[in-house]
Amino acid sequence: MSQSVRIPSLAPAARTPRRLRLSMGREDWIMAGGILAVGAFLVVAVALPLLALFVKAFENRAGEFVGLANFAAYFSTPSLTQSIWNSLFVASASTVITVTLGFVFAYGLTRTCMPLRGVLKAMAITPILSPSMLPAISLVYLFGNKGFAKGLLFGNSIYGPIGIIMGEVYYTFPHVLLILVTALSMADARLYEAADALGTSRWRTFWTVTLPGVRYGLVSAAVVAFTLALTDFGVAKVVGGRFNVLATDVYKQVIGQKNFPMGAVVGLVLLMPALLSFLVTRHVQKRQKAQLSARSVLLAPQPQKGRDLVFFALCSVIALAIATMLGTSAFASFIKLWPYDLTLSLSNYDFSLVDSSGWTSYTNSLVMASSVAVIGTAVVFGGAYLVEKGRSLPLLRHAIGVLALLPLAVPGLVLGIAYIFFFNHPANPLGFLMGTMAILVINTLAHYYTVAHLSASTILKQVDGEYEAVSASLKVPFWRTFVLVTVPVCLPTILDIFVYLFATALTTASSLIFLYTPDTKTASVAVISIDDAGNIASAAAMAMVIVYTSAAVRGIDLLVRRFGLARFQRWRRR
Repeated sequence: MSQSVRIPSLAPAARTPRRLRLSMGREDWIMAGGILAVGAFLVVAVALPLLALFVKAFENRAGEFVGLANFAAYFSTPSLTQSIWNSLFVASASTVITVTLGFVFAYGLTRTCMPLRGVLKAMAITPILSPSMLPAISLVYLFGNKGFAKGLLFGNSIYGPIGIIMGEVYYTFPHVLLILVTALSMADARLYEAADALGTSRWRTFWTVTLPGVRYGLVSAAVVAFTLALTDFGVAKVVGGRFNVLATDVYKQVIGQKNFPMGAVVGLVLLMPALLSFLVTRHVQKRQKAQLSARSVLLAPQPQKGRDLVFFALCSVIALAIATMLGTSAFASFIKLWPYDLTLSLSNYDFSLVDSSGWTSYTNSLVMASSVAVIGTAVVFGGAYLVEKGRSLPLLRHAIGVLALLPLAVPGLVLGIAYIFFFNHPANPLGFLMGTMAILVINTLAHYYTVAHLSASTILKQVDGEYEAVSASLKVPFWRTFVLVTVPVCLPTILDIFVYLFATALTTASSLIFLYTPDTKTASVAVISIDDAGNIASAAAMAMVIVYTSAAVRGIDLLVRRFGLARFQRWRRR
C-alpha cells in the first residue's frame, strides 16, 4: 500500500527536471542563435571590410601582391606625406581651441549661476544637428572672396588651414561640451569647503582641486575632438583649397585617380592616429576612478555676481558665434544672389535645377535614416541584451563586446573605402548589395554602432539580474521578460539610441561618399556634389533642410518623452 502511494508522487518529480532542462535548452539555443547573428553582422560589417582594406594595401592595381611597394611609393611622394603633417596640425590646433572653449562654456554651465544657462546650452549643441559641410559653407559666405567679414582675416584666405580649423572647431564643439559638462558636474563639495577652510585662494583651488578632478574628462574630450577633426571630410572638402589633408587624399586617390591600392594605403595611415586615440581613451577609462563616494556631497554653485556676469559674457560670445555660423547658411539659402541681390526667395530650394537627383536625395536620406534607426535600434539593443544577459557562449559574448567597440576607432572614410574592396570582390556572395540602399544602411549602422551599443550596455548593466533569475525559476521564456520588463524599463535609452542613429545617419557623408549611386544619393552627399558644381547657395539650402529635419526629430523626441512616456508608465501601473 505504501508503494502504491509513493510511486505516483515520485514520478512527476523525476520528470519535471527533464522538462525544465529541455525548456532551458531551447532558450539557450535561441540565445546562442541571436548572439551568433549579432557576431556575424559585426564581422561582415566591420572586421572583414577592414581586413580587405589591409590586404588591398599590399596589392597593385591588378590585384597582385607587391609587399610594401605601395607604402614605399606613398612615403616617397612629398605631396602625400605632407598631408600627414597638415592633418596633424589642423587636428591639434582644432583640439586645443575646442577644448579650451568647451571647458569655459562647461564651467559656466555647471559651476556658476549665470542667467539663461538652458538657452545657452541649447544653442551650443545645435551643431550636432548639422552636417560637417555646413560650417564650411558659412565660412565661405562670411570670409570668402565675397564675404562681408573677410577683412577680419587681415588678408589671409579662408581656403586653407584657417578655414579648416574654424570649421572643425564648430563641428567638434558640442561633442567636447557634452563630455566636459558631465565631468564638471561630478564634484565633491567637501573638497572645496576644505580648501576654503584652509584659506586657499580660488586660483590655487582651481589648479589643485578642479583640474585634477576633471583630468580624465579633459583627456577624453581632447581625444574625441582630435579624432573627429583628423578624420572629417566635409570641412576640408569645401574650404581646404590646396591644403591637402589625409581625408581629402583618400577621396582623390579613390574617386579622382581610381588608384585603389594607394587609397587603401592612405586609409591605413588615416586609421593609425584614430586607433591610437581610441586606445588612449580606453586606457584613460580604465584608470578613471569614481569622483563621488557614498559620503560625497554634490557641489552646488553659489551666486557671485562678478563671476557669473563674466562667464555669461564669455558663453554668450561663443553661443553667438555658433548662431552666426548656422544663421549665415540659413540666410544664404533664402536669398537670390549673394552679395548682389539679397531679395528673399525659395529658388535655392528647387534642387532639380542644380542636381539631377532633385529632392530625391532628401527622400533617400529619410528612408536611409529611418531604416538605420529602426533596424539599428533593434539590432543594437537586442545584441547588447544578449551580451549582458545571455547565458550561452560566454567567450563569444565577450568577443562581441570587444568587436562592438571597434567602429569607434574607424573613420567613416576608411570604412567606406573598405566596403568597396570587400563587397566588390568577385568571390563575395554579398556583392549584390553594392549600389543598393541596403549597403548604405549597413555601413551607417556599422559606423555608429559603438556609441549606441555603449548606451544600451550601460542601462542594461543597471537592470537587476534578478528579473531574469525569477523568470527562469518560473519557467517564463526570456523573450517574454525582455518584452514585458526590460524594454519598458529601458525605454528612455531606447529612444536615445533611435534618435541618435536617425540624426547621425541623416548628417553623415564621409563613409557614404564612396558607396552611393545616382539612385541612392543622400542629402548629405548632395550637399558636396552641389557645392562642387559651384551652386553654394543651393548647397546651403540642402544643408539647412537636414538641420530642419534633425531639429524636428529632436522636438518630437522631447514631446514623446514629456507626454508619451508618462502616459505609458501610468498605463503599465494599471
